[in-house]
Amino acid sequence: MSGKISGKPAVVLTDAITVRDFKKHFDSCNVSGAIAIYDNVDKKWILSDTVDVYVETLPASTFKIINLLIALETKTITDENAVVKWVKNTDTIKYGYRPEIYHDMTVKKAFEVSAGWVFIELAKKIGKENYKKYLTLCNYGNLNLSQKDADFWNFGAFGISPVNQVEFLKKFYDEKLPFSKRNIGIVKNVMLNEQKEEYCIRSKTGWTRENGYNIGWWVGYIENKKGSYFFATRLLQNRKNNTTNFGSCRKDITKAIFKDLNIIE
Repeated sequence: MSGKISGKPAVVLTDAITVRDFKKHFDSCNVSGAIAIYDNVDKKWILSDTVDVYVETLPASTFKIINLLIALETKTITDENAVVKWVKNTDTIKYGYRPEIYHDMTVKKAFEVSAGWVFIELAKKIGKENYKKYLTLCNYGNLNLSQKDADFWNFGAFGISPVNQVEFLKKFYDEKLPFSKRNIGIVKNVMLNEQKEEYCIRSKTGWTRENGYNIGWWVGYIENKKGSYFFATRLLQNRKNNTTNFGSCRKDITKAIFKDLNIIE
Protein backbone atom coordinates (compact mmCIF):
# COMPACT_ATOMS: atom_id res chain seq x y z
CA MET A 1 0.00 0.00 0.00
CA SER A 2 1.26 3.49 -0.79
CA GLY A 3 2.62 5.56 2.08
CA LYS A 4 0.26 8.32 0.93
CA ILE A 5 -2.67 6.35 2.32
CA SER A 6 -2.12 5.52 5.94
CA GLY A 7 -3.80 4.94 9.25
CA LYS A 8 -3.57 3.05 12.51
CA PRO A 9 -5.41 0.14 14.15
CA ALA A 10 -8.81 1.24 15.47
CA VAL A 11 -9.84 -2.07 17.06
CA VAL A 12 -8.23 -4.91 18.99
CA LEU A 13 -9.26 -8.36 17.84
CA THR A 14 -10.05 -10.91 20.55
CA ASP A 15 -11.03 -13.97 18.49
CA ALA A 16 -8.62 -16.33 16.76
CA ILE A 17 -6.80 -14.89 13.75
CA THR A 18 -5.61 -16.70 10.64
CA VAL A 19 -3.48 -14.84 8.09
CA ARG A 20 -3.77 -16.16 4.55
CA ASP A 21 -1.88 -15.24 1.40
CA PHE A 22 -4.42 -14.01 -1.15
CA LYS A 23 -1.94 -11.89 -3.11
CA LYS A 24 -2.42 -13.82 -6.37
CA HIS A 25 -6.05 -12.68 -6.52
CA PHE A 26 -5.16 -9.00 -6.18
CA ASP A 27 -2.27 -9.41 -8.63
CA SER A 28 -4.68 -10.86 -11.19
CA CYS A 29 -6.39 -7.46 -11.30
CA ASN A 30 -3.17 -5.42 -11.15
CA VAL A 31 -4.12 -3.89 -7.80
CA SER A 32 -2.88 -3.93 -4.24
CA GLY A 33 -5.42 -4.62 -1.56
CA ALA A 34 -6.60 -6.24 1.60
CA ILE A 35 -9.48 -8.36 2.82
CA ALA A 36 -10.81 -8.98 6.31
CA ILE A 37 -13.26 -11.81 6.91
CA TYR A 38 -14.96 -12.86 10.12
CA ASP A 39 -16.06 -16.48 10.08
CA ASN A 40 -19.14 -16.47 12.29
CA VAL A 41 -19.34 -20.26 12.11
CA ASP A 42 -15.94 -20.99 13.65
CA LYS A 43 -15.67 -17.62 15.41
CA LYS A 44 -12.37 -16.62 13.84
CA TRP A 45 -10.82 -13.89 11.71
CA ILE A 46 -9.28 -14.55 8.32
CA LEU A 47 -7.02 -11.70 7.23
CA SER A 48 -4.96 -11.13 4.11
CA ASP A 49 -2.16 -9.47 6.07
CA THR A 50 -1.29 -7.95 9.42
CA VAL A 51 -0.94 -4.30 8.34
CA ASP A 52 -3.20 -3.13 5.50
CA VAL A 53 -6.36 -4.59 7.04
CA TYR A 54 -5.99 -2.00 9.83
CA VAL A 55 -5.25 0.98 7.58
CA GLU A 56 -8.02 3.57 7.34
CA THR A 57 -9.15 5.04 4.02
CA LEU A 58 -12.29 6.74 2.80
CA PRO A 59 -15.24 4.31 2.83
CA ALA A 60 -16.81 5.78 -0.33
CA SER A 61 -20.31 4.40 -0.98
CA THR A 62 -19.99 1.60 1.58
CA PHE A 63 -20.88 4.43 3.96
CA LYS A 64 -24.42 4.23 2.56
CA ILE A 65 -25.10 1.33 4.95
CA ILE A 66 -24.65 3.38 8.11
CA ASN A 67 -25.86 6.51 6.33
CA LEU A 68 -29.21 4.88 5.64
CA LEU A 69 -29.45 3.68 9.24
CA ILE A 70 -28.79 7.21 10.52
CA ALA A 71 -31.27 8.75 8.07
CA LEU A 72 -33.96 6.37 9.32
CA GLU A 73 -33.14 6.71 13.02
CA THR A 74 -33.12 10.53 12.89
CA LYS A 75 -36.43 10.41 10.98
CA THR A 76 -34.82 12.28 8.09
CA ILE A 77 -36.74 9.71 6.03
CA THR A 78 -39.65 7.51 7.07
CA ASP A 79 -38.61 4.39 5.17
CA GLU A 80 -36.66 3.12 2.19
CA ASN A 81 -39.41 4.19 -0.22
CA ALA A 82 -39.03 7.89 0.62
CA VAL A 83 -38.48 9.88 -2.58
CA VAL A 84 -35.71 12.46 -2.79
CA LYS A 85 -36.37 15.17 -5.35
CA TRP A 86 -33.69 15.97 -7.88
CA VAL A 87 -32.87 19.67 -8.11
CA LYS A 88 -29.95 20.64 -10.29
CA ASN A 89 -27.56 22.79 -8.24
CA THR A 90 -23.92 23.69 -7.95
CA ASP A 91 -23.41 21.44 -4.91
CA THR A 92 -24.12 18.27 -6.85
CA ILE A 93 -21.33 16.32 -8.49
CA LYS A 94 -20.70 16.37 -12.23
CA TYR A 95 -23.91 15.96 -14.15
CA GLY A 96 -22.01 14.33 -17.00
CA TYR A 97 -21.03 11.42 -14.75
CA ARG A 98 -23.66 8.67 -14.95
CA PRO A 99 -26.40 11.04 -16.20
CA GLU A 100 -29.04 8.32 -15.79
CA ILE A 101 -29.04 8.74 -11.98
CA TYR A 102 -30.11 12.40 -11.89
CA HIS A 103 -33.84 12.31 -11.35
CA ASP A 104 -36.33 11.91 -8.49
CA MET A 105 -35.50 8.62 -6.80
CA THR A 106 -36.43 6.47 -3.82
CA VAL A 107 -33.72 5.95 -1.23
CA LYS A 108 -33.85 2.20 -1.84
CA LYS A 109 -33.17 2.70 -5.55
CA ALA A 110 -30.42 5.20 -4.75
CA PHE A 111 -28.74 2.58 -2.57
CA GLU A 112 -29.02 -0.05 -5.29
CA VAL A 113 -27.59 2.12 -8.08
CA SER A 114 -25.28 4.07 -5.76
CA ALA A 115 -26.73 7.47 -6.60
CA GLY A 116 -24.47 9.62 -4.44
CA TRP A 117 -26.44 12.83 -4.84
CA VAL A 118 -29.41 11.33 -2.94
CA PHE A 119 -27.28 10.64 0.11
CA ILE A 120 -25.63 14.05 -0.15
CA GLU A 121 -29.08 15.63 0.11
CA LEU A 122 -29.89 13.45 3.12
CA ALA A 123 -26.55 14.35 4.71
CA LYS A 124 -27.36 18.05 4.55
CA LYS A 125 -30.49 17.38 6.59
CA ILE A 126 -28.86 14.96 9.01
CA GLY A 127 -26.04 17.33 9.98
CA LYS A 128 -22.53 16.71 11.30
CA GLU A 129 -23.61 16.58 14.95
CA ASN A 130 -25.88 13.62 14.31
CA TYR A 131 -23.13 11.89 12.34
CA LYS A 132 -20.63 12.45 15.13
CA LYS A 133 -23.09 11.01 17.64
CA TYR A 134 -23.92 7.82 15.76
CA LEU A 135 -20.45 7.17 14.36
CA THR A 136 -19.09 7.40 17.91
CA LEU A 137 -21.76 5.07 19.29
CA CYS A 138 -21.05 2.58 16.51
CA ASN A 139 -17.24 2.89 16.75
CA TYR A 140 -17.28 3.48 12.99
CA GLY A 141 -14.19 5.04 11.44
CA ASN A 142 -11.79 7.67 12.71
CA LEU A 143 -14.51 10.31 13.40
CA ASN A 144 -12.63 12.95 11.39
CA LEU A 145 -15.48 14.98 9.88
CA SER A 146 -13.36 18.03 9.01
CA GLN A 147 -14.29 17.85 5.33
CA LYS A 148 -16.52 20.87 4.65
CA ASP A 149 -18.54 19.27 1.86
CA ALA A 150 -21.48 17.11 2.87
CA ASP A 151 -20.04 13.88 1.43
CA PHE A 152 -17.15 13.47 3.86
CA TRP A 153 -17.18 9.73 3.11
CA ASN A 154 -15.89 10.37 -0.44
CA PHE A 155 -13.39 13.17 0.11
CA GLY A 156 -11.27 14.41 2.99
CA ALA A 157 -9.76 12.86 6.11
CA PHE A 158 -12.54 10.51 7.23
CA GLY A 159 -11.43 6.89 7.15
CA ILE A 160 -12.21 3.32 8.15
CA SER A 161 -10.23 0.08 7.92
CA PRO A 162 -11.38 -3.27 6.54
CA VAL A 163 -11.28 -4.75 10.05
CA ASN A 164 -13.39 -1.88 11.41
CA GLN A 165 -15.88 -2.36 8.56
CA VAL A 166 -16.29 -6.02 9.50
CA GLU A 167 -16.64 -5.23 13.21
CA PHE A 168 -19.47 -2.83 12.31
CA LEU A 169 -21.17 -5.35 10.02
CA LYS A 170 -21.12 -8.05 12.70
CA LYS A 171 -22.76 -5.70 15.22
CA PHE A 172 -25.26 -4.73 12.53
CA TYR A 173 -26.08 -8.40 11.86
CA ASP A 174 -26.43 -9.11 15.59
CA GLU A 175 -28.58 -5.96 16.02
CA LYS A 176 -26.19 -4.57 18.62
CA LEU A 177 -26.16 -1.03 17.24
CA PRO A 178 -28.04 2.07 18.46
CA PHE A 179 -30.76 1.69 15.83
CA SER A 180 -34.25 0.26 16.11
CA LYS A 181 -34.94 -3.33 15.08
CA ARG A 182 -37.27 -1.93 12.39
CA ASN A 183 -34.60 0.28 10.87
CA ILE A 184 -31.95 -2.43 10.92
CA GLY A 185 -34.44 -4.75 9.20
CA ILE A 186 -35.10 -2.18 6.49
CA VAL A 187 -31.40 -1.78 5.74
CA LYS A 188 -30.80 -5.54 5.72
CA ASN A 189 -33.55 -5.89 3.10
CA VAL A 190 -32.12 -3.05 1.01
CA MET A 191 -28.65 -4.61 1.13
CA LEU A 192 -29.77 -7.92 -0.41
CA ASN A 193 -28.23 -8.01 -3.87
CA GLU A 194 -27.56 -11.64 -4.60
CA GLN A 195 -29.89 -14.53 -3.81
CA LYS A 196 -29.04 -18.08 -4.85
CA GLU A 197 -30.08 -21.49 -3.64
CA GLU A 198 -26.68 -22.05 -2.02
CA TYR A 199 -26.17 -18.59 -0.49
CA CYS A 200 -27.27 -14.97 -0.31
CA ILE A 201 -25.18 -11.81 -0.08
CA ARG A 202 -26.12 -8.49 1.53
CA SER A 203 -23.55 -5.88 0.66
CA LYS A 204 -22.48 -2.53 -0.74
CA THR A 205 -19.74 -1.50 -3.13
CA GLY A 206 -17.79 1.74 -3.01
CA TRP A 207 -15.35 3.62 -5.22
CA THR A 208 -13.66 6.97 -4.80
CA ARG A 209 -10.44 8.67 -5.84
CA GLU A 210 -8.00 10.25 -3.41
CA ASN A 211 -4.29 11.17 -3.49
CA GLY A 212 -3.94 9.83 -7.02
CA TYR A 213 -5.41 6.43 -6.14
CA ASN A 214 -8.59 4.55 -6.93
CA ILE A 215 -10.03 3.20 -3.68
CA GLY A 216 -12.52 0.41 -4.27
CA TRP A 217 -14.55 -1.52 -1.71
CA TRP A 218 -16.98 -4.39 -1.41
CA VAL A 219 -18.31 -5.01 2.09
CA GLY A 220 -21.14 -7.05 3.54
CA TYR A 221 -21.94 -10.57 4.62
CA ILE A 222 -22.71 -13.86 2.97
CA GLU A 223 -25.00 -16.50 4.42
CA ASN A 224 -24.81 -20.12 3.33
CA LYS A 225 -26.08 -23.41 4.77
CA LYS A 226 -23.29 -23.39 7.37
CA GLY A 227 -23.88 -19.85 8.64
CA SER A 228 -22.65 -16.30 8.08
CA TYR A 229 -19.35 -14.70 7.05
CA PHE A 230 -18.64 -10.95 7.18
CA PHE A 231 -16.21 -9.39 4.74
CA ALA A 232 -14.57 -6.15 3.69
CA THR A 233 -12.43 -6.09 0.56
CA ARG A 234 -10.53 -2.94 -0.40
CA LEU A 235 -8.57 -2.39 -3.60
CA LEU A 236 -6.02 0.33 -4.25
CA GLN A 237 -4.81 1.28 -7.70
CA ASN A 238 -2.54 4.10 -8.81
CA ARG A 239 -4.64 6.12 -11.25
CA LYS A 240 -1.67 6.23 -13.62
CA ASN A 241 -2.34 2.51 -14.06
CA ASN A 242 -6.13 2.68 -14.52
CA THR A 243 -7.74 -0.51 -15.81
CA THR A 244 -11.27 -0.96 -17.10
CA ASN A 245 -11.95 -3.93 -14.81
CA PHE A 246 -11.24 -2.14 -11.51
CA GLY A 247 -14.93 -1.99 -10.61
CA SER A 248 -15.65 -5.65 -11.35
CA CYS A 249 -12.47 -6.77 -9.61
CA ARG A 250 -13.92 -5.83 -6.21
CA LYS A 251 -16.40 -8.71 -6.41
CA ASP A 252 -14.28 -11.01 -8.58
CA ILE A 253 -11.42 -11.04 -6.08
CA THR A 254 -13.73 -11.49 -3.09
CA LYS A 255 -15.60 -14.40 -4.67
CA ALA A 256 -12.34 -16.08 -5.68
CA ILE A 257 -11.27 -15.90 -2.05
CA PHE A 258 -14.65 -17.25 -0.93
CA LYS A 259 -13.99 -20.24 -3.19
CA ASP A 260 -10.54 -20.72 -1.69
CA LEU A 261 -12.18 -20.84 1.74
CA ASN A 262 -15.01 -23.15 0.61
CA ILE A 263 -17.61 -20.52 1.49
CA ILE A 264 -19.02 -20.81 -2.01
CA GLU A 265 -18.43 -23.42 -4.69
